Amino acid sequence: MTAGRQARAVRLGPRSVAALVLVSAIGVMAFGWPLLADSASGLAHSKDAPWLFAALLPMLLAVVLATIADVGLDAKAIAMLGVLAAAGAALRPLGAGTAGVEPMFFLMVLAGRVLGPGFGFVLGSVAMFASALLTGGVGPWLPFQMLTMGWVSMGAGLLPGADQLRGRRELALLAAYGAVSAVLYGLIMNLQGWPYLAGMASGVSFVPGDPLDQNLARYVAYCLATSLGWDLPRALVTVVLTGTLGGPVLKALRRATRRAAFDAPVSFEESRPTAAG
Repeated sequence: MTAGRQARAVRLGPRSVAALVLVSAIGVMAFGWPLLADSASGLAHSKDAPWLFAALLPMLLAVVLATIADVGLDAKAIAMLGVLAAAGAALRPLGAGTAGVEPMFFLMVLAGRVLGPGFGFVLGSVAMFASALLTGGVGPWLPFQMLTMGWVSMGAGLLPGADQLRGRRELALLAAYGAVSAVLYGLIMNLQGWPYLAGMASGVSFVPGDPLDQNLARYVAYCLATSLGWDLPRALVTVVLTGTLGGPVLKALRRATRRAAFDAPVSFEESRPTAAG
């Protein structure tokens, strides 16, 4: 049976696409600029450097506003955003204290798949912000986490076969994407803090002004020595949850999307006065 066209809670328009591209480009610069910093700049090991890009937070909020202004995020989409963001925020603390147990990822991937890249980006960012408030994880790293989680959920919405692919093949695709994105999330987030860590062994520490290939080799060594023990279990948990719970969750999300009728045009009927007496 061929699946029908999948409804989208938010359809990206020109302004929202431009805002996403702008924020993503600035995000890439925010993560990668230390690798290109000159040794004489004095900025590469500055403790204040992460705060320079804390402006990402209002820019992320600007993406939400641009989406609302461009495509009209209606009350139904806002309600679903609130429910899913709250669910994602509630799932994140379940793995507190256990390396790599982060069930939030599988929900962000599945929701992005069903509701599309625009909704996915907003959901990932808002859910990460809400979870930070819940867990007390607010700091200069939060805008980076919001941006990266937004990328994860948006990427799921850009996967092929959204209207036709169903069943085990779709679950296999989402599990593979979830595993890769879970590892990439950790690798990207390492770039936010690694250049500013002092006192590490020279073989894994960032050296301002060194050739890019040498710093990248140190970065890979740093990831292997530190975060890979979190990234791989996170990927495994995402694959397991997608394989076991993915089918029912996808069906529930698609059922809720159909009932919400995001694609249905809104019309108003003029009420007629009734006869008195």
